[in-house]
Amino acid sequence: MKKCFLLLSLLLPALSMVAQSDKYKTAMVQQIAKLDGAMQNGGFTDLANNFERIGDAEKEQWLPYYYAAYCQVMNGFMEKDKSKVDPLADKAEALITKSETIAGGPNSETEVIRSMIASSRMMVDPQSRWMQYGQVSAGHMEKAKQQDPANPRPVYLEAQSKFYTPEQFGGGKAVAAPIFEKAIAMFDQFKPASEIHPSWGKSAAQYFLSQCK
Repeated sequence: MKKCFLLLSLLLPALSMVAQSDKYKTAMVQQIAKLDGAMQNGGFTDLANNFERIGDAEKEQWLPYYYAAYCQVMNGFMEKDKSKVDPLADKAEALITKSETIAGGPNSETEVIRSMIASSRMMVDPQSRWMQYGQVSAGHMEKAKQQDPANPRPVYLEAQSKFYTPEQFGGGKAVAAPIFEKAIAMFDQFKPASEIHPSWGKSAAQYFLSQCK
């Protein structure tokens, strides 16, 4: 009998951890599934809040705050009122800092978000902000490539940057197209660490490539 109680005392914490892990994973899968739809229905604010709540509950997981930051910066790109973009970038920056702290430091995916944050700030006023935030964005993009050369997302961001850069400054559709093609090929080979790790970007790269032709 004592052995049974001892076995149960050892198993119950393990079973509790498994149940908690399953609950976390289920919640994340449900929210990640909504990312594509948020682009059409403008649901990034609600999604950011949902991911942040998951992060607050799962204090040892970096991915919820990563996705919350991604949603906030996407809000910034979609926001038509430019006076609201910097505050959204501030929120994204605070969230990605939380994510990096939990993860033990920056990684390729968090560097991608930091590059996007800088780009969103630049788009408020490209002419006056390009020198400052353009370089910051490019710097994080390069760090993302260095930390994981197989990650297609920084290559996709590079192609997107070239797409929006005027031809006289070294950009344009002709320059961007082969970089989008490279990114798509990388997406085809890329295998996320799990079903809740970042996998976004391929459909956007395909869309931009179609606009280059």
